[in-house]
Amino acid sequence: MRKYITALFALASLGYFLSTFTGCGKELISPNPFTDSTIVAGSDSAGYRDGLGTDARFDHPFGLAFDNAGNLYVADQGNSLIRKIDPAANVTTLAGMVGVLGLTNGVDSLSSFNKPFSVAADASGNVFVADAGNNVIRKIAADGTVSTFAGTGVAGADDGTTQATFNSPLGVAADQAGNVYVADYGNDLIRKITADGTVSTIAGKQGVSGMADGQDTTARFNLPESVAVDATGNIYVADNGNNAIRKITPTGLVSTLAGNGTAGKSEGIGKTASFNSPFGIAVDGAGNVYVADAGNNKIRKIIPDGTVSTFAGSGIKGAANGTGANASFNTPVGLAVDALGNIYVSDENNNLIRKITPDGIVTVIAVIHRKSAFN
Repeated sequence: MRKYITALFALASLGYFLSTFTGCGKELISPNPFTDSTIVAGSDSAGYRDGLGTDARFDHPFGLAFDNAGNLYVADQGNSLIRKIDPAANVTTLAGMVGVLGLTNGVDSLSSFNKPFSVAADASGNVFVADAGNNVIRKIAADGTVSTFAGTGVAGADDGTTQATFNSPLGVAADQAGNVYVADYGNDLIRKITADGTVSTIAGKQGVSGMADGQDTTARFNLPESVAVDATGNIYVADNGNNAIRKITPTGLVSTLAGNGTAGKSEGIGKTASFNSPFGIAVDGAGNVYVADAGNNKIRKIIPDGTVSTFAGSGIKGAANGTGANASFNTPVGLAVDALGNIYVSDENNNLIRKITPDGIVTVIAVIHRKSAFN
């Protein structure tokens, strides 16, 4: 899997588009957007375009994140752009240069990214980006200025400030104190970046994959894809290679919240449940954890006692709207939650952004396009 991700980056730099899984971004509790919306962006013509609703175009977006004003940010990975969808369904480009892969800082369209996989937003309106192809974490300030928040651009696992390095960081999440957490996929680590840019390793051991619970760096992960933080500072990890959901307490204790390390689709409590390539992860205000269970084409729900159930999806590939198991997905990868408990899903192989209400009704809010032609 690690070699596969590396190969995808190389292909993308030659102009190809990605065709399978990725990590996703941070969810931030926010006002409810798109209350009366169905399809808000996209049509049959693929590529890049800003605009209202179906006038907009995307290319392989994955990570989703809300800010406190109800704006939905999208890591438009195929276009190497960060997009913004406001509550009125206006799609704009927040940052990035259309058609350009790079590591350029600057304001708005003067900046460039290389396969951004996920996004997170903090309470001050800053947006953080897991710029995986560049091995860095970027920051977009409220005025649109893009900077490199952490990382040198060289793959590695060094902690520190200006010398810190990452290896294909795929997931980002921000807590209420302004700390940013990173699923450092290529290093099998969970990293923390303080507000001043200091990077430390909070869980896992570089170069050693596995599935071990324990304190701090005695724990082991296997290709962690995404992270989410709850209101009390617990960190949740979609541990993709282990087919498990892990939990890190504020004191650094790592445990397995759900999943037994084997791919499957069983419901149950804790390790009696199973997942198949969990990617996106989000947590709501009540402490429920939602998982984009990509290999099972389902959205799963874990309540605080560890009980796992299927929140939506039949498990059969499809694009049907409906309630609960009457709906279908095709490789759901990214999740975000709003203040009313609605779940937003990047349904990657259906090229859709879907909305699931708290009672499990699935609708379509945005069409996502895969081809890389710019128009």
